Amino acid sequence: MNFAPALIQALRSARHIAVLTGAGVSAESGLPTFRDVQTGLWSQFRPEDLATPEAFQRNPKLVWDWYAWRRSLVERAQPNPGHLMLAEMERRVPQFTLITQNVDGLHQLAGSRNVIELHGNIRRYKCFDCQAPYALDDADWEAPPRCPHCGGLIRPDVVWFGESLPTQAYWAALEAAQGCDVFFSIGTSGRVEPAASLPRVARRARATVVTINPDVETHSESHSYAIHGKAGEVLPALVRAAWG
Repeated sequence: MNFAPALIQALRSARHIAVLTGAGVSAESGLPTFRDVQTGLWSQFRPEDLATPEAFQRNPKLVWDWYAWRRSLVERAQPNPGHLMLAEMERRVPQFTLITQNVDGLHQLAGSRNVIELHGNIRRYKCFDCQAPYALDDADWEAPPRCPHCGGLIRPDVVWFGESLPTQAYWAALEAAQGCDVFFSIGTSGRVEPAASLPRVARRARATVVTINPDVETHSESHSYAIHGKAGEVLPALVRAAWG
C-alpha cells in the first residue's frame, strides 16, 4: 500500500494526532453498525424507535432487553488490527487524542489510553432520573433495576436520540480538533452531528486531515487525504510506513 510522502512526513513530525472513529471500525470486529438490519426478535424494530428517552419511559423492559442483547454482542467482540494500530500510534507521538462515537469500549481494550467517548459506553449504567452511576450485577439483567439513591430506573450510559452529548467530552474533542497537527476520520459516515463537524474544525485550524473509509474514493489534496479501505488494513500499513 503506497502513501503520499507528504502524509508520511506529516505523521513523523506531528506533535499531536487526533482521531475520530465511528461504527465502521467496530464492524471489523463483527459488531453490527447501529443501523444495520436487526436480527431475530429485533428485526421488527428500528433502532431509532428504541434508542430514545421516550421509548424507555414507554416500555423500559423492551429497551432494557434490546441493550442487553447488544451488550452480549459487545462482550464477545475483540479489538481488531485497526484498534490495535491506533493504540500503537498513540505510543509513537507526544500527544494523542482518540475521539470515538462507538460505545463498545474496544479502543480501551486495545490499549488506547486517552479516549473521549462522545456517545457514552454500553458497559456502563446510570440512573435515568438523577444520573448517578450504577454498578450492574448478574441479578439485574432481567429488568431495569432501581436507583438506590432516588428510586429511578437504571438505563445504559449511552447517548440516545434527542439527548445532548456529554459537555465535557464534546469540548475536549473540539479542543483536540483545533489543536492537533494531524486529524484522522476513520470508519464514520460523517453525517452525525456534531461529531461530523470535527474534521472541518481541524481543517480550518490547518491540520492535515486524513479520511479512511471503504466508502470514499482515494485522493490527495494539499493537507487532505482520503484513503479507500478498512481501518484494519490501512492503519497497519500506514503505521509501518511512518514509523517502521
